[in-house]
Amino acid sequence: MLAIVSSAALQGIQAVPVLVEVNSGESGDPRLVLVGLPDAAVKESDDRVFSALANSGFRKPQTRTTINLAPGDLRKEGPMYDLPIALGILAATNQLSGEQRLKDFLIGGELSLSGATRPIRGGLAFALLAKATEKRGVILPLASAREAALVEGIEVYGVESLSQARRFIEGELELSNLSGKTVFDPQLQDSDLDFAEVKGQATVKRAIEIAVSGAHNILLLGPPGSGKSMIAKRVPSVMPEPSLEEFLEILQIESAAGITRTKQIAKHRPFRAPHHTISDVGLIGGGSVPGPGEISLAHNGVLFMDEFPEFKRSALEVMRQPLEDAQVTISRSAGKVTLPCNFMLVAAMNPCPCGYLGSQQKECICSPHQVQKYRQRISGPLLDRIDLHVEAPALSIGQLRQAKPGESSQAIRERVENARKVQRSRFKNTAIRSNADMGHKSIQEHCAIASELGDLLQQAMERLSLSARAYDRILKVSRTIADLADSEEIQMPHLMEAIQFRSLDRMASS
Repeated sequence: MLAIVSSAALQGIQAVPVLVEVNSGESGDPRLVLVGLPDAAVKESDDRVFSALANSGFRKPQTRTTINLAPGDLRKEGPMYDLPIALGILAATNQLSGEQRLKDFLIGGELSLSGATRPIRGGLAFALLAKATEKRGVILPLASAREAALVEGIEVYGVESLSQARRFIEGELELSNLSGKTVFDPQLQDSDLDFAEVKGQATVKRAIEIAVSGAHNILLLGPPGSGKSMIAKRVPSVMPEPSLEEFLEILQIESAAGITRTKQIAKHRPFRAPHHTISDVGLIGGGSVPGPGEISLAHNGVLFMDEFPEFKRSALEVMRQPLEDAQVTISRSAGKVTLPCNFMLVAAMNPCPCGYLGSQQKECICSPHQVQKYRQRISGPLLDRIDLHVEAPALSIGQLRQAKPGESSQAIRERVENARKVQRSRFKNTAIRSNADMGHKSIQEHCAIASELGDLLQQAMERLSLSARAYDRILKVSRTIADLADSEEIQMPHLMEAIQFRSLDRMASS
């Protein structure tokens, strides 16, 4: 008897349809034949499934049984086919009726030897595919179903065991439809990190406010102990809460990468801080079956790269195109996927190899050649893609003792949200979300400046030897500063402040 169960396979962060075809009662030796380009984890499913069937009170097939994962030219990976294979075997051996429900739902899940379900990657992608293909809904392990429940317009059911899934499909058991019942925990959204804890560094905090308001990339330059990492870790505390659309994108990437949220879902933006020893694949994404890397896991959030020049040159250079296009395309023998990576880059570096160039607390021991060689680890094209360069000088003990607590993250976030509100209104009915996303045409439309300001910018460009890309970056930052000042036009102070936030360009030209 032939039974067909609908499931899915992950390609990057997207799910594509897969049919699990189970044909039992064939002539030949009683064994299980699994075809359809499965990987090692899928091939091992027969042992897990047979144990789960036996421990759940069901009988194993007594004849030759063929399982085909269609389409046959698409590589299948992971243990997500355990549950649909087990249900298919039950239907093919007349231990399960309810063929219509098997057709109505997309089903996925890993099985333990006891028959209990375990979470899988891509639960949210399953739900999005079910909605796109007009399925009734999805049946997933409970932990995966919670994230899938964020998708409206379909039914989402979480099962805790193979037996429970079988009873639900038979109509013997009623399960609660989880769709629309996901509750965001406000306590998990609030971070203990606050800018009020940062003393001094008014210029750096101002640069962070501008960067977050326009989603600009920023580079912090300063000696060890100046607070660069401390400030960077507090950037998410001043970012506006993601919209539901943005959060679904975040959750979809995390789900595809195997990051499972807890029972309570915190609606916050991601903060990723990879170590400088990370591989190119770990940073950009890839693998034998292409998957998301750190830049995609930071989508709609922050990617913090401390010790920026210490990252491998190859990894830094391959980031140039993703920084420009907000997406990365990965090609492998198993296929090609395009992953989103619209993140805000916060990079931090020392001014020299020893870290104390220009410091008043400790003397620098680096030669001019060493300093130049150290800074050349970051190429000019990559530096052009970073909108703000700001120096973070170290504070003396006396300054730290006398400095008053800084402005709270809540106060800064309110100004950021006002600036973002202006941008949402400006870019209504377009794909642009912030000033940093503007292309050349949008810059000409929204960043027009008076003739005298154009002359001033031209002089700065010539003096600092800036590229055309840096020219556009300065105009976009000026637009954000004007938004913070609630100004419809870019004024002289806005442009001058934006030019001042190109400190590495000024150093290179001096």
